Amino acid sequence: MKLKSKLLLALLATSSAAFAQTAPAAPEVTYNVGVVSQYRYRGLAQGKGQPALQGGVDYANASGYYLGAWGSQIKWIEDQSSTAAGKTELDLYGGYKFKASDLDFDVGFLRYQYVGNNLNPNANTNEVYGAVTSGVHTFKWSYAMTNLFGAANTKGADYFDWTANYDLGGGLTLSPHLGRAIVQQNLSYTDGALTLGKDLGNGLTATAAAIVTNANSTAFQGPVSKYATGKSAVVLGLKYGF
Repeated sequence: MKLKSKLLLALLATSSAAFAQTAPAAPEVTYNVGVVSQYRYRGLAQGKGQPALQGGVDYANASGYYLGAWGSQIKWIEDQSSTAAGKTELDLYGGYKFKASDLDFDVGFLRYQYVGNNLNPNANTNEVYGAVTSGVHTFKWSYAMTNLFGAANTKGADYFDWTANYDLGGGLTLSPHLGRAIVQQNLSYTDGALTLGKDLGNGLTATAAAIVTNANSTAFQGPVSKYATGKSAVVLGLKYGF
């Protein structure tokens, strides 16, 4: 798969890709582990529709700075050719959160590292991002400083997204999402998701998400398996945070 847009850990953490939480009153390190029925990022399948183990660690301090790392099993790189290698995604990120005029802001840097990948261009990708939250609504912009996930001549790609989080009571949260990837080489597409989350207590959260995209061209198929990475899906997830 040439492109990527948080059982569903990607949407549990949504962001894709702002995984850090609001800065606590004192420096804090938190951990999370989980499993998803398939890993989707920005609407696109990362593992040919198969389950994936995921997990991460986050550090945040009272001044608003944060750092983190998050990893997942993937299969899309090996689906590029019979000689491609790379089974693990490792995201390294850091940023700064602050308040102004009753709004919450988040700016940061994100490195997608695909361990051992030998694609040409290389799949490793650097992005910067900025987000603003007002009430339940978060608007975010991500900008690729390199080629995007191994797609040639895609430096400067943008991803815009909106996510809301509605508290339904009883530990239930409803989160609609809409994203738009603007990418060179005729790789632009739109994705949407509706996620229902349930706080099960003791750090355990379950989710169910319906995901749709209009990424239905051959450019979004794995060359080896012909798996359609942008097809609609229902994804289940379970995450434990501690």
